[in-house]
Amino acid sequence: MFNPSQADVRRFFCGAFAKRRDAAPLDALETLAAQWIAEHPEYHAELGDAEAAVARLSQPDAARENPFLHLSMHLSISEQCSIDQPPGIRQAVELLTARRGDLHTAHHEVMECLGTMLWESQRAGRPPDGQAYIDAVRRRATQD
Repeated sequence: MFNPSQADVRRFFCGAFAKRRDAAPLDALETLAAQWIAEHPEYHAELGDAEAAVARLSQPDAARENPFLHLSMHLSISEQCSIDQPPGIRQAVELLTARRGDLHTAHHEVMECLGTMLWESQRAGRPPDGQAYIDAVRRRATQD
């Protein structure tokens, strides 16, 4: 199983950003990453310097959002939907997207559900509850 380090993840996103900016060929995962990066211009300055991004690993800042975690969650949700794993997540995200009228907005809500599921899993010392995750996304799709 692929298990990149935090530095690898940062280099990947910075590389995808650079390739898109330079109109260089992208592989499938880089293309998907670049699409989500384009949705987040507020991250472009940080993505513009891979070595500085890696150097900041030793200087965590709890007061600011981590663009690499955020973009990784977009990729994770996209991948989950593409293979419908856990089963039912694709339909739940599609319902939420239809309700919100925007995939990007829906993804941000799904991230909250995903984060909650992972936090509860870690806190309880048990595997992630995929059904609870899907149910949370579906609840959001039926609320105003």
